[in-house]
Amino acid sequence: MMRRRHHRAQRGIALLEVMIALVILGIGLLGAIGMQARAYSVLSDAGLRAEATLACEKLVGTISTDAANVANYALAEGATPNSTIGPWARETGAAIPGAVISVVVTPQTRRSQVDISIRWTRKAGAAQLRQQLTAYIGS
Repeated sequence: MMRRRHHRAQRGIALLEVMIALVILGIGLLGAIGMQARAYSVLSDAGLRAEATLACEKLVGTISTDAANVANYALAEGATPNSTIGPWARETGAAIPGAVISVVVTPQTRRSQVDISIRWTRKAGAAQLRQQLTAYIGS
């Protein structure tokens, strides 16, 4: 008789344990999905930052081979690029959607300081990301 009461008191306990396990599993899966989404976002930012870095380095290399005409590489933010810097600006704009580019050339004694800035926004409402590079080109 004692055994029957004991079994009756435990009826449904296994079902309750399964339900609790499912809730814990669900919370864990939601956390994993959230981490995956965040990782994708960070990876996207890193990819665009790498593109911007490569674009800056490419322009510095181009200017270095044409140091006599360094002033032709100046580009104000939002301005239409001239024929000297136009191909690079179009290529950079294609690689980094919504890129805002500026190139400031400051002549100095026996060299020029070149400040390259590329800004972009990954998604609407997000903070702007910026890649900036300063190089000194000998004349």
